[in-house]
Amino acid sequence: MRDAVTSLIRNYDVTGRYLDRNAVDSLKAYFETGTARVAAAAVINGNAAEIVKQAGSQLFDELPELIRPGGNAYTTRRYAACLRDMDYYLRYASYALVAGDNYVLDERVLQGLRETYNSLGVPIGPTVRGIQIMKDIVKGLAEESGILNTSFIDQPFDHLTREFSEQDV
Repeated sequence: MRDAVTSLIRNYDVTGRYLDRNAVDSLKAYFETGTARVAAAAVINGNAAEIVKQAGSQLFDELPELIRPGGNAYTTRRYAACLRDMDYYLRYASYALVAGDNYVLDERVLQGLRETYNSLGVPIGPTVRGIQIMKDIVKGLAEESGILNTSFIDQPFDHLTREFSEQDV
């Protein structure tokens, strides 16, 4: 797994350059948010089940057709699979959050997802909405825990939604 530091150094190494002002500024920004990143991951860890439960409830309130007969979360098995997937996205978003790099999302979540979702007939819109809801919940909990600037929390969640949205899943 990569993080912001190793990714930056790797990019400069590949091009044979010394770390310039932009690199130093990027590293500085990463380290300045380091404590907050770890604190946000702790918030996620301590509240993961509730975050997923609350996000699932809100998603199904907004899109009740998902849990009606014929909907993608209609049976108990499908409903549980939806919540399991939301938990999966939340867990990997927390890894990317701490790393300050979205590589783990690309490698472990997004790669191969198109084929899987296509074969299962899973609609992408509700998946994207569920991830957005989880982001909002996490940001709220982070603010409640004393994290003043929660903008860095957007990065992994927005990456997931952007990549899902760009793919014809």
